[in-house]
Amino acid sequence: MSVTRPGRVLAVMSSAVVVAVALVAAVNLALPTLAASELRPTPAQLVWIVDAYVLVFACLLIPAGAAGDRFGRKGVFLAGLGVFALGCLTAALAPDVAVLIAGRALSGAGAAMVMPGSLALSVHAYPAERRGHAVAVWTAATGIAGVVGNIGGGLVIQFLPWRALFAVMVPIALVLALLAALLAPRVDRHDAALDVPGAVLLTAASVALVGGIVEGPATGWASPLVIAAFAGALVLFAAFAFHQSRTARPLLDPRLFRLPGLRAGSLGVAVTFFGMFALFFVNAGFLQDVKGFSPLLTGLAILPLAIPMIVLSRMSGRFNRFTAVAAGILGNVAGLVLLSFADAAMPYPVYAIGLVAMGASMGLCLPVLSHEIMASLPPARAGLGSGLNSAARELGSAVGVAIMGTVAATAGTGAAYLTVAAVVLAGGLVALGWFRSRLTRSHSLSPTA
Repeated sequence: MSVTRPGRVLAVMSSAVVVAVALVAAVNLALPTLAASELRPTPAQLVWIVDAYVLVFACLLIPAGAAGDRFGRKGVFLAGLGVFALGCLTAALAPDVAVLIAGRALSGAGAAMVMPGSLALSVHAYPAERRGHAVAVWTAATGIAGVVGNIGGGLVIQFLPWRALFAVMVPIALVLALLAALLAPRVDRHDAALDVPGAVLLTAASVALVGGIVEGPATGWASPLVIAAFAGALVLFAAFAFHQSRTARPLLDPRLFRLPGLRAGSLGVAVTFFGMFALFFVNAGFLQDVKGFSPLLTGLAILPLAIPMIVLSRMSGRFNRFTAVAAGILGNVAGLVLLSFADAAMPYPVYAIGLVAMGASMGLCLPVLSHEIMASLPPARAGLGSGLNSAARELGSAVGVAIMGTVAATAGTGAAYLTVAAVVLAGGLVALGWFRSRLTRSHSLSPTA
């Protein structure tokens, strides 16, 4: 089906991405308000209020992408917006922390249905020679969403009760569903696998891993609960890998990761968002509790991260791809290291330099890494590719939040930043090596090589 107005389709899809991802950053900004609310959540419950959304979001992305390939990407996308709205309504009306966390998990499931379809429909709307542009804009939207969540969340928390943070998402999601129903194309369906056991194993393993990280400070790292959580995660991840290698229709065929571009893109995206959302988790508390900023000013204070991200994301096609990825990884690490020195005496302009470094790094490397994932798979598996891209991002975000919160609670925020920086550097260097291998391989296979 031809699409005469691909720009409008891309605008709606990008807006849906912004809404789904912005909710993570907005809730991070609202954590001081939630901690003082009538629900009185514990520190561990605060982490779960963030990660219940992110974990369900991450673990259902790949099956949601496969569902879109099989049942229709547009239909799954529209259903996802409806589930997202229902989850936000549940959170807005929550009488206690348990219902709030359940509403967050439900809206995370809806977001998982939205994300793969948004990228696949965006790519489908453009001719082949313009699809790199669509991926770049969509990728920029995923990064900008964090900034939108901070500023929008700051506005809501400054002037309205915390429940409004979830309530305002309901009409926004419904309006986007209406626009998508009118504008988005219908895409051919494919006989994609729906590996329910694989999805259950992956979700259970991820929850066990993050649960162990979150509960460690409160119950003790040698406690039976934490040991059982980490052991369970190890067993479940092994069972997931074994199941994927044996089933005829795997959720995620391990053989796909023989492709160095797919490996590099997935790991690179994961560690980049690992660093970004670790920052978002502590940024609001630092600026409000240590620097004395209001919620609105705290949201605005993230703008130095947004501007270089927007500019460089749109310019990413002009740079050498390997150089862009390398500079992005190193810039991310440099920003985290600088922010590790943040304290009450650090002037905000110095703090903002760290934000600029991180924003520029993401603008440089994320479009290239996301394109590597999509380009490694045939068009018929676009749903899987976009699901894998989003899953890498959200799993990186969830683990980044958990590790930042855990290390900050036990060793301080400075040590937490340095820990996150070390993980980003190690994972980024591995991804960079795989990316170089992919480029070298492509060059050797080219007719002019």
